Amino acid sequence: MATPQHPAAPKTRPGSIGETVLWSQLGEKEHLRGLDDYVAEGGYEQLKRALGMQPDALIQEIKDSNIRGRGGAGFPTGLKLSFIPKDSPKAKYVVCNADESEPSTFKDREIIERMPHMLVEGCLIAAHAIGANHAFIYIRGEFYEPALVLMAAVEEARAKGLVGENINGSGWNCDVIVHRGAGAYICGEETALLSSLNGYRGQPTVKPPFPAVSGLYESPTLVNNVETLATLPRILALGGAEYGKKGVERTGAGTRMMSLSGNVVRPGNYEMEIGQPLRVLLEELGGGIPEGRALKAIIPGGSSTPVLRADQVDTSMDYDSMAAAGTMFGSGSVIVIDERTCMAQLALRVAEFYRHESCGKCTPCREGTKWVVDQLTRLVGGSGKPGDVDTLYDVNRKILGNCLCPLGDAMAMPIMSYIEHFRSDFDRYLEPGFEAPSDGPVAEIAERTVKAAGVSKPGVAWMGTLSRASFTPLESAGRPTAGAVPAGDPNAQDMGGAAG
Repeated sequence: MATPQHPAAPKTRPGSIGETVLWSQLGEKEHLRGLDDYVAEGGYEQLKRALGMQPDALIQEIKDSNIRGRGGAGFPTGLKLSFIPKDSPKAKYVVCNADESEPSTFKDREIIERMPHMLVEGCLIAAHAIGANHAFIYIRGEFYEPALVLMAAVEEARAKGLVGENINGSGWNCDVIVHRGAGAYICGEETALLSSLNGYRGQPTVKPPFPAVSGLYESPTLVNNVETLATLPRILALGGAEYGKKGVERTGAGTRMMSLSGNVVRPGNYEMEIGQPLRVLLEELGGGIPEGRALKAIIPGGSSTPVLRADQVDTSMDYDSMAAAGTMFGSGSVIVIDERTCMAQLALRVAEFYRHESCGKCTPCREGTKWVVDQLTRLVGGSGKPGDVDTLYDVNRKILGNCLCPLGDAMAMPIMSYIEHFRSDFDRYLEPGFEAPSDGPVAEIAERTVKAAGVSKPGVAWMGTLSRASFTPLESAGRPTAGAVPAGDPNAQDMGGAAG
C-alpha cells in the first residue's frame, strides 16, 4: 500500500523506439528507487570513474557527446560546464532545475520517480567536473511524492558514503540538497530559480552577469535540467564519442524523452533518438488520434513554442529542423491537436496561463499578458470588432523580445503562430451570428473564462481588484475623479471632504 513515505510507483511502462539510453537502465524493472537495485544495474560506477578523472578530461568527455540541454534552451552542456571559471576564489555550485512547470511536460517527474539515483549520480558528476562541493536540486513544490522519493534516495546514498564527506574514499566532499519550491512557473527560468533559492522573491534578474559567473550566493553556478544531468552517467558509460553518434550529430546528439499528450490514443513519455519524425511519435508510439479524427496541428516543444500545421507532421525532431519549420524543440513536450479544437479558444487558454504566471516585474509582460487575455476574452465572447485580430497580433509582436525573461515571449510566440496558421479560427468570431464551438477540447474552459469576465459589449477594462469578475465595459468605466467612491462599495470611505 502506498503511503506518504512510500508512494506508489508509476503505473505505466515507459515507451521508446529504437535504442534507448535512459530507459535501458531500467531493464525489466518498474523502477530503480532503491540504492541496491540501482547499484545492481551499474549505478554509481560512473561516479567512481569520474572521481578518477581530471575535471578537464571529464568536461571534454561531455563535450564529445554533443549533448544539448534538455530543459528548453538547448545550450551545449559541455560548453556550459567549461564556462565555470576555474580560478574563482568563490565556492562553486551545481543547481538542478527540477521545477518542471511547462504545460504538458512531465518527463522529469517520471525520471525522478523511476530512477532518482541516476539524477543524484549525475549531479555529483557535474559537481566534480566544475569543482563544486554542493549540489542543489530545486524541485517543483507540487511534486510532493517525487520530492519524497528524491530525498529518500539522497539519504540512502549518504548512508553508503556516496554523498557527503570523503565520497567513495576519494577525499572529495559534496553534499546534495533537495529544495522544494513554492509553485511558480517563473522559477523554471534560471535567474528566478536562483533568486528563490537565495531566499528572495522568485523573479528574474538581468543578464549579464550570467549564473556561471554570479549565480547562487553570487558565486559561479552551473544550472541544468533533470534529464540533462541524469544523462551524464549514461554518457560516461557509453563514452562521449559513442553517445555523440546517436541522433543527429550536427544539431545535438543522443536521445530525448518526449512527453506526448493531447488528442492521442497513448499519451506518455517516450525516449527516442533525436532526428525521428513527429509522425513516428504520434502514430507508431502514440497510436494516432482517437476515433479517426483528423490532425489539425501539433505543438512540438511545450505550450510556449509556435505551432506546426498538420502538413508539417513529418518534420524531424531535432533542433535545426524545428527552427527551419518556424518553431523550437523546446522542453520535448508534444501536444497533439485534432480537428475539433478552435485555435482562438486555445489561444485564450494559453494566454490566461501566462497572465496568471507572470511575476509582474517588467511592464511588457505584466501589462501585455493581461491585455492579450482581455482582447481574446472579448473576441471569443462574441464582442469583438473589426481590426481586433490584427491588433492582437501586433501587441504580441511588440511583447516579443522586450521582456526581462522569456515568459512574455512564451505567450506571444504561440499566439502569433496560431493567428498566422489558423487566421480563420479568429476571424469567424467577427462574423454576424457566429456561435463559438462548444464541443472542442478547450471549449468549456474558454466559455467559463468568458462568463467570468462578464463580457457583453466591445471594450473591457479592469475595475477594482484583479479578479475575473472585475471586467467592466469601457463605456461604463469612465475616468474616476478625485475623492470619487465606486458605486455600491460598502467598504469605501469618501475622503473627498477631508481637511488637509
